Amino acid sequence: MAVVGLNHFTVLTENLDTSVEFYGSVLGLKPGWRPPFPFPGAWLYCGALPVLHVVAGREVPSGPGVIDHVAFTATNLSATLSTLKSRGVGYTLRRQPGGGEWQVFFHDPNGARVELDFPASEPAPEGA
Repeated sequence: MAVVGLNHFTVLTENLDTSVEFYGSVLGLKPGWRPPFPFPGAWLYCGALPVLHVVAGREVPSGPGVIDHVAFTATNLSATLSTLKSRGVGYTLRRQPGGGEWQVFFHDPNGARVELDFPASEPAPEGA
């Protein structure tokens, strides 16, 4: 058996609408078709792929789990930072050593840590 790609990740939430709105506004993920599971939730799509499953109606554990974060490839670093600032979302901006990719880390409304990776060729944001 061999892994051929990442299928999706799942976030547990106490507020489905808040989570769907956050990922739509911040990352541009769009709600789409989801099987008729017997519990509330949403599948959020990046293009044609349902990359994020948001599940409500289950106990949300406190504190981080064994998975540290999920990372997305992204574009338009400056606009993304503006969006995070306008929403009051704290973030950490890093550059991989040696002039590599820009990395932005932040938490979603449920406490899940998200990383966005931007091409090294994107201009440095003001104050970076």
